[in-house]
Amino acid sequence: MPDSAALPATATPITLVSALEERAFNAWPAHQTVFHQGWVFRLAGGYTKRANSVNALVPGAPFDGVREAAAALYARHGLPAVFRISPLAPAAADQALADAGYQHFDPSLVLHRALTPGVSAKPDGRNVVRTSPSPAWLEGFAAANGVAPHHRNLHRSILDAIAHPTGYALQNDARGHAVGFGLAVLERGAVGLYDLAVAPEHRRSGRGRALVQALLDWAVQAGATSAYLQVRAQNLPALRLYESMGFRAAYGYHYRVPG
Repeated sequence: MPDSAALPATATPITLVSALEERAFNAWPAHQTVFHQGWVFRLAGGYTKRANSVNALVPGAPFDGVREAAAALYARHGLPAVFRISPLAPAAADQALADAGYQHFDPSLVLHRALTPGVSAKPDGRNVVRTSPSPAWLEGFAAANGVAPHHRNLHRSILDAIAHPTGYALQNDARGHAVGFGLAVLERGAVGLYDLAVAPEHRRSGRGRALVQALLDWAVQAGATSAYLQVRAQNLPALRLYESMGFRAAYGYHYRVPG
């Protein structure tokens, strides 16, 4: 698998898609994975669509029988069969799901940028990056991102299962209260940014930019040469922020959910 850092951030070759998809699966691990004819069925108790969806692993993998197998497996676990359609999935799969009544949902973009080794911003004392989540990080993120109480243990279990190096950014306000949160996962030169959240009353004040920059600085110091993240296509403020920080769209994906 080519390292995504060696590929141009402005291009969208299938090798870049495969490299970023593979890293993202590792960065946000499911509790259980089932491999099926070039597809992977991921299950994590229903917390987040990424960890509880069917994804293509092999470009153009055949779709014959996949929908039926996924529906049976997810039903066994009390979950809907949600499909995440990336450029690795054949067009026929998306059409077959549409024909079966699966609804198009949550179109998103994967953004990507290069990082310059040794170049980082001046440290910002408001942001602290640690290699494990503190109680303040866990509790504050759950509150800021609206994680339901019954999903908080599932969220923690996913974090605990991440095998690669992690950086947890915690941002405090002037009174020392935790108000900003972010997670970076580093694998083979590429850092993925996840769980970016700012408490509602502190949004649109530059805190999001500072969080992202703190995580990128941590990643550069750890040897990263590229970065990626996912964002909902309709989240225009976030898109503008990330683009202003050098991120560019690598590819898009969407979900198909049972009607």
